[in-house]
Amino acid sequence: MSKIQSFKDEISKGYTFKGDSIVLGAAILDGGVVEGTQIKIPLKTMNRHGLIAGATGTGKTKSLQVLAESLSDASVPVLMMDIKGDLSGIAMPGEEKDFILERTNAAGIDYNPNGFPVEMLTLSDQKGTRLRATVSEFGPILLSKILGLNDTQEGIVSVMFKYCDDNKLPLLDLKDLIRVIQFLSEEGKDEFETNYGRMSSTSLGTIMRKVIELQQQGADVFFGETSFDIDDLMRIDNQGRGIISVLRVMDLMDRPKLFSTFMLSLLAELYSSLPEAGDEDRPKLVIFIDEAHLVFQEASKALLNQIETVIKLIRSKGVGIYFCTQNPQDVPAAVLSQLGLKVQHALRAFTANDRKTIKEAAGNYPETDFYQTEDILTAMGIGEALVTCLNEKGIPTPLAVTYMCPPRSRMDVLSDDEIEEIIEKSKIAKKYNEVVDRESAYEILNAKLSIADESEEEAAPKGKQEKSTLETILSSSVTRQIGRTAASIITRSLLGALGMSGKKKSSWF
Repeated sequence: MSKIQSFKDEISKGYTFKGDSIVLGAAILDGGVVEGTQIKIPLKTMNRHGLIAGATGTGKTKSLQVLAESLSDASVPVLMMDIKGDLSGIAMPGEEKDFILERTNAAGIDYNPNGFPVEMLTLSDQKGTRLRATVSEFGPILLSKILGLNDTQEGIVSVMFKYCDDNKLPLLDLKDLIRVIQFLSEEGKDEFETNYGRMSSTSLGTIMRKVIELQQQGADVFFGETSFDIDDLMRIDNQGRGIISVLRVMDLMDRPKLFSTFMLSLLAELYSSLPEAGDEDRPKLVIFIDEAHLVFQEASKALLNQIETVIKLIRSKGVGIYFCTQNPQDVPAAVLSQLGLKVQHALRAFTANDRKTIKEAAGNYPETDFYQTEDILTAMGIGEALVTCLNEKGIPTPLAVTYMCPPRSRMDVLSDDEIEEIIEKSKIAKKYNEVVDRESAYEILNAKLSIADESEEEAAPKGKQEKSTLETILSSSVTRQIGRTAASIITRSLLGALGMSGKKKSSWF
């Protein structure tokens, strides 16, 4: 039997499934497309997560687009994180061109240009339906993980949430949380310690600084009402296609903590809300995270552990998560081991470290008699990828270099007018874009202090002046501690600029 025939038999056996599947393209061997081979993914295992990796310009985004289109056709809702702003074109039909027909003909499928049902979402002030969540919905444990607090500080946050519940102080946004910390550090300190135990002013100061740090990354626009209902991510249009929600987060590249905050909140909400599903014929929702290294960048160990735990467990809820990144090593090993589908585009070896990375990446794939995996990783062209997935029994399929199918939608971004038109037609934008700022902890505590100040002024002897609310806040122990820290930092910066230091210099290298 010839090598080509042996290869065709292995591919045919390995990529034949009973249920519905997604066609990715045709197999390549020795530099040429092998006629009659189709590389497919069973819908049944799309909840087993996956990785789309490769160097810049090798076709990762187009592979992501093809998967999202096929899932939508199969009535599976999709959420895509659009970091670079190049995924919006999925809403409009593509154009028939020779190189596109060449690829679809090789895979044995027809090319039908088509746009897909899209919902534009945003975490910031960009155009789109706003996503928000309240501080109370986060809860003390998740919030503490995001803030990077230790066990003692996490315990204080938990007790603060309990105090707010007992005293009917809704925590909706970050200004509510900040106001509660200020109140418990001064005016409400005695009452709190009588009923809930003592708190360290140092710990309160640390919590305050961490909250302000999160606030400085733009979290104010995320925390608040109206809270987003995850059911609105899992909608089907009138034609039975899954709606593709494109989350526009182009302005979060330099704010990884806010991006991680949203992702962990979303995954935790999905896990807690969805019932157990097991292995159904198709997933309930598939999430694609472009530039996935942002999820793990600057994340604390506790936050990484939380993400890893949710990734491992959420599969049973019928949710698949796909990470799209340049280097497979951007994804922690504990998460990488959970990814059943791997679409590996070409990697480039320009340095010794690059060659080491490629060698490590090659070890993530099944062994094969038809390819030298380490060599093929650098030899593939644009729109070609090394593919393996899990079959319906959970067994990895044979490794295949794949001549990937093109997207049927536009391979370019939408204009501002086109985006505006999609938002205007949205059935949920009006529901979430209306600003709601009902009475919460901030307003309740301010009103309580105002009443207390008026009573004290009436009872106080004339000529004796009481502290204003601003003076009270400025003189609180937490505020003084933050002021001392800021003063110390400014002093060290000035001395450093003048070439002076109170301490002996030490090298970072």
